[in-house]
Amino acid sequence: MRAGTIAALVVSLIGGAVASQAPEFAQQYRQRLHGAHWELTQIVTDFDAGAVRHGLDREEALGLYDKVPPPFLQDRSRSMRRIIERAEHLDRQVQRLADLPPVLRPLLVMVDPDKDVFQGTLHDFETAVPLTAHGLVWTAAGLLAGFGLIRLAVFPLRQRRRRPERFASR
Repeated sequence: MRAGTIAALVVSLIGGAVASQAPEFAQQYRQRLHGAHWELTQIVTDFDAGAVRHGLDREEALGLYDKVPPPFLQDRSRSMRRIIERAEHLDRQVQRLADLPPVLRPLLVMVDPDKDVFQGTLHDFETAVPLTAHGLVWTAAGLLAGFGLIRLAVFPLRQRRRRPERFASR
């Protein structure tokens, strides 16, 4: 077996192994996303329920915090607004992931991830053997990408090696 063939095989296998983890990473990201979304939704729901108990809607309750002199309560208003915005952002992410077929979910995670959820998933990520159809699609794509990468890297070398032979025969 030639060195180029061995290199192509090794790079293809590495590409397949790496790409095969994309669906698993997307799944672990999605699970973490659901957990964060659920927790923040509980906080927002509790806040809204407290406001309703006192005859207020969300904006009126937040406005009261803004008007009260102690900086602590004003900080709580800003904090609650950030929590509400983040819960809404996570809700959109959850919905977008649910609307996509499983094979496309890794693309959304790569292109438009929630930074905190992504970093947490990356920190705790555990590899897995892809046994799903979309896992096999990603594995095959990685194998082909690895093969294509090595072919592109080797192409100039092969052309350089062949060029002197062509000119020598003329």
